[in-house]
Amino acid sequence: MGNRIDINGVIITPLKRISHPKGDVFHGIKKSDDGYVGFGEAYFSTVNHGVIKAWKKHSRMTLNLIVPEGEVKFVLYDDRENSDTNGNFQEVVLSQNNYSRLTVPPGVWMGFEGVGKDLNMLLNVADIPHDPEEQLNIPMEESNINYNW
Repeated sequence: MGNRIDINGVIITPLKRISHPKGDVFHGIKKSDDGYVGFGEAYFSTVNHGVIKAWKKHSRMTLNLIVPEGEVKFVLYDDRENSDTNGNFQEVVLSQNNYSRLTVPPGVWMGFEGVGKDLNMLLNVADIPHDPEEQLNIPMEESNINYNW
């Protein structure tokens, strides 16, 4: 298994949560933020407690992942040939307690696990619309990515 360090091009941006008695405001992304490279689409995804969704890699899409509800563990793996962090893993847990945005550049494998006991929801603000031709999906049971969930 590779080292667990930061991967080149991955950005973790702490986000503001503004508490209000009538309901909180959770910041997401501004076009002036690091990691913003354009807008293609935004979508929400849920993952049940203890369920792992892995592995996916995009060839062109930059992901901007935010967890407004629950707790999600993201695992990134770098197999880019010319990357200084080739062979390395990076783990990031996002939740309301660690309210941040995870920016994942194209070419980095990603998987995630629902850690929270209740609803675990993530938001992806992607720079291009979904295109099945620019992504690879390999079920973790069939992949050669050696990570012990």
